[in-house]
Amino acid sequence: MQVFITGGSGYIGRPTIQALIRHGIEVTALARSEHSARILADLGATPVAGALDDTDVLGEAARRADGVIHLGVDYAEGTAEVDRAAAQALQEGVGSGPYVHTGGAWVYGDTDGVVDEDAPQSPPRITAWRLENEKRVLARVAIGDRPIVVMPGLVYGHSGGLTQSYFVEPGRAAGAVPCIGDGANRWALVHVDDLAELYVLALNAPAASVYVGVGGQNLPLADITRALSHAAGHPGRIESVTLEEAVRRMGPIAEAFALDQQLTGARARRELGWTPTRLDALADLAQG
Repeated sequence: MQVFITGGSGYIGRPTIQALIRHGIEVTALARSEHSARILADLGATPVAGALDDTDVLGEAARRADGVIHLGVDYAEGTAEVDRAAAQALQEGVGSGPYVHTGGAWVYGDTDGVVDEDAPQSPPRITAWRLENEKRVLARVAIGDRPIVVMPGLVYGHSGGLTQSYFVEPGRAAGAVPCIGDGANRWALVHVDDLAELYVLALNAPAASVYVGVGGQNLPLADITRALSHAAGHPGRIESVTLEEAVRRMGPIAEAFALDQQLTGARARRELGWTPTRLDALADLAQG
């Protein structure tokens, strides 16, 4: 099997390529720069030069593949439009082969207890654009395509991801890790290596399947920031900030960090045999 992947040189993409290769899958990957191409080649993938708005390149690469995993996002002006056009080109290219699209668990907003993929969606403004795009992706099942959507929770591991950028690094510089509000809100977490395995398994999912990618760890932000304070080199040093102050410092992503979410990945375990193995998030986060 050959899979074409976008975002392969990124934080989630690198372990996903490694997981694909471990499963005996040949990988081609979009390379938006020479630096990305070197990373991809070192991982064992074949680079395909282009960008997310090069729809002709995306379509041709998808046509040559047996399946597609779309991880790349262009966080700039027109993010939604670029993602929508890229998804369309990739789906048209791969046709009836599996197309795995990346969503995000933040679209569920605050949850009422533990919820699954069928919960109502109420996204913060930073991810509201995903709703229409995911609807379009899944609608192509009606013309014989095979769309699958993976909705990762808050991804951590290997000293990377959003926790590193928005909490550990600022905390290291300031002498204390920020905690939004009283920290009672919960985050639904997933280790990046476990998530990579989910992407591989999703290639075998039925058309129009949706999977929340969380590892079963819905932890209070207060506990998370305490762990992150160790990674930042200032154990136990926490700075409580209001949501308004957090938005001023971090931008609108702070509204997503303030969500109170409890989610289950039971569907992926039941239908795909997904078995997360990194289940001590606080220990991993503390180590950085």
